[in-house]
Amino acid sequence: MPVIAVDGPAASGKGTLARRLAEHFGFHWLDTGLLYRAVAARVPDGAPDQAIAVARTFDAAWLADAALRGEASGRRASQVSAIPEVRAALLAYQRDFARQAPGAVLDGRDIGTVVCPDADAKLFVTAKVEVRAARRLKELRDAGTQTIYAAVLQDLIERDRRDTERAAAPLKAAADALMLDTSGLDADQAFAAALALIGPQMI
Repeated sequence: MPVIAVDGPAASGKGTLARRLAEHFGFHWLDTGLLYRAVAARVPDGAPDQAIAVARTFDAAWLADAALRGEASGRRASQVSAIPEVRAALLAYQRDFARQAPGAVLDGRDIGTVVCPDADAKLFVTAKVEVRAARRLKELRDAGTQTIYAAVLQDLIERDRRDTERAAAPLKAAADALMLDTSGLDADQAFAAALALIGPQMI
C-alpha cells in the first residue's frame, strides 16, 4: 500500500500537512507523536521502567484522549520517546498502521528513517525555530493557555535538542527525503508545495 512519511520538528506544520495529504489521497492518517504522549500520560514521573511496561501494553483506544494535545503532554512525550525500549515497543503498531488499504500518511520524527524507510514519498518539514515558536505561542493562547514567547522558544529549543541528540531514532531527514521549509508559508501554501514535491497522485 502507498505510504507517505512526514517528518520534522515540533510546530513545523507537519501535522496539519500530513492530515491534509491524507484527506487529499483518501488515506489513513496517524500522528505518531500521540503514541508517545499516550504512554507519557500513564507515566507521570517519567520513570523509564514504567514507561517501557506501559508501551508494551499500548492500546489504540488511548489515542482518543483530547488531553494528549496539551503542551505539558508534549514535553513529557519528548522525554519518554528518548527511551529505546519504548520506541521499539511502539514500532509494530506504526508499521501495521502503514499497511492499511488504500494507503497511509504517518507523521513524526523517524517515519522516513526507521518506521517506514521504504515509504513511497518522504517529506521532511521544517521551519526556523523562531517561526515555530510564534506559531506554537498562538496555538497556546488560542487554547486559553497563558504563556510568553521566550518560554515557548526555550521549550522548542530543548525539544529539538532531545529529539536530535537521542541515541534511539534521532530526528533527522532521510537521505532521500524531500525538504520543505514552511517558514514563510501558510497552511495552504505548504500543502500546495508538498503536492508539487510528491506529485498530485499516489497509486
